[in-house]
Amino acid sequence: MQHKHIRKIVIAPDSFKGSASAREAAREIRAGLRQGFARAGAPAPELLCLPVADGGEGTLDALVPPGCRISVTVTGPDGSPCRAQYGALDGSAVIEMAGAAGLTLVPPGRRRAAETTTYGVGELMRHALHRGCRQILLTVGGSATNDGGCGMLAALGAEFRRADGSVFLPTGGTLSEIASIGPDGLDPLLRQCRLTVATDVRNPLCGPEGATLVYARQKGADDRELAEMERGMAHYAGLLRALCGRPVADIAGCGAGGGLAAPLLAFADAAICSGIEAVLDALRFDRALTGADLVITGEGRLDRQSLFGKAVGGVARAAGARGVPVYAFVGCVGDGGDRLLAMGIREILAISDLAASQEDSMRRAGELLRGLAAGFAERLAAV
Repeated sequence: MQHKHIRKIVIAPDSFKGSASAREAAREIRAGLRQGFARAGAPAPELLCLPVADGGEGTLDALVPPGCRISVTVTGPDGSPCRAQYGALDGSAVIEMAGAAGLTLVPPGRRRAAETTTYGVGELMRHALHRGCRQILLTVGGSATNDGGCGMLAALGAEFRRADGSVFLPTGGTLSEIASIGPDGLDPLLRQCRLTVATDVRNPLCGPEGATLVYARQKGADDRELAEMERGMAHYAGLLRALCGRPVADIAGCGAGGGLAAPLLAFADAAICSGIEAVLDALRFDRALTGADLVITGEGRLDRQSLFGKAVGGVARAAGARGVPVYAFVGCVGDGGDRLLAMGIREILAISDLAASQEDSMRRAGELLRGLAAGFAERLAAV
């Protein structure tokens, strides 16, 4: 370490899944740093907590304090009612797809990608629009669905008809039954809203790397359903293109969330962006780096995936562009740790080195993070 006269540290961890939320991890790291500087007889610098997320589950928790969240009863992915939250602040909303259509909302034995719906996501969006929100950050990840966003679009007022003229709500297994899409009934407030769809994947809507063939199996689809759902998704993609004149199915990221972004790109003022970049922008992370001597980030498991669209890699890139060194506090280190060091992370510290076992590491993650941070602060103060 070469840091002297530390004046400001930005603490920007992701969640430690199954152990601590990003907000909890940031608090524990801050407490540990304070302890360490105190033990060393050194004044604590400014410690700025900015918990982050990569655009998947946990993004709402990272961006919006509990007092600014709205709770709504919506249609869950399996059609049953569920309570979901979104964040509302200064005319903007943060909506986490997983809260209304998440895989964790459906018990493992009942997961049916061909039958689940994103209708609840549309209900959350409509609620936010009618509360006056004109900017929506929609985070896409952890979904139980593969309906191409049809459920969401229907909740916002679109109409889907079969060849016999009957109106129905398409799901992943019935996309091929859509004869026409009627967007005229869409809530007019949708067109007044700027939508940012945040995702950490780049998959298109269809094809070998598309929503169905890459993700639907883990949501409960079998081989026969996969083939039918892929045919339906391609049919649906063609209808969208005919209506909006854009090849939305080919846009990178449209395959996230079972195709949720596709109809928004077709019928609304929407854009897809990297989840972590959207989160850092919402947090004004670049401004937070002003005057910072170092950044501490982290997540439960650091591996080669952390390089691509994940929170730690995004924080490292943003801080590196400003010349601010980054340290990573993690649960454990998988493959690819050497590449993270090469991309600008100064040092990786793992709580697994302090724990008796993996179970102990997960059970005591907060306590171990605090201890890791205390030791780190003592080393800083000794330089």
